[in-house]
Amino acid sequence: MRLPRLIAAIGVRLPQFPHSVALAVGLNLALRPRLSADTVEMLRGRPIGIRVEDAGIDLRVRLGERGFMPLFGDVKPDVVFTACAFDFYRMARRIEDPDTLFFNRRLRIEGDTELGLVVKNALDAVDWLALPGPLRAVFERASGVLSALGGRRKGPPR
Repeated sequence: MRLPRLIAAIGVRLPQFPHSVALAVGLNLALRPRLSADTVEMLRGRPIGIRVEDAGIDLRVRLGERGFMPLFGDVKPDVVFTACAFDFYRMARRIEDPDTLFFNRRLRIEGDTELGLVVKNALDAVDWLALPGPLRAVFERASGVLSALGGRRKGPPR
């Protein structure tokens, strides 16, 4: 299931920095406290990208001394994760395993493979359903929107 093409057509024309700010805040609250020292060392200073292709969203962050920071401009990520919004949602809800999506070519990981595995394992370790207050509300709101879109769309993914 994918978002309507109009969403991506609008999304790519919007500033991407606010999305990256939101991602950095979310990662600092949900992921940063759970990272091991080895993982922090591996991630520190490395630009990471997440591309939600059917929403036209390109998020980029880097782990610095004070936590995850949004990136803007032409910073090229060392690793980029690409999937549609519904597949990211299914991974977060633990409905689909990231490895299954990867092998079914619904999740692409481009760039530094070792870094990609570290990021994937770190994100997979987060219980997204046990997020603190405001993050949980945002996650549930997004879940509702994607569920509603999924209920309206019958037929194979595009």
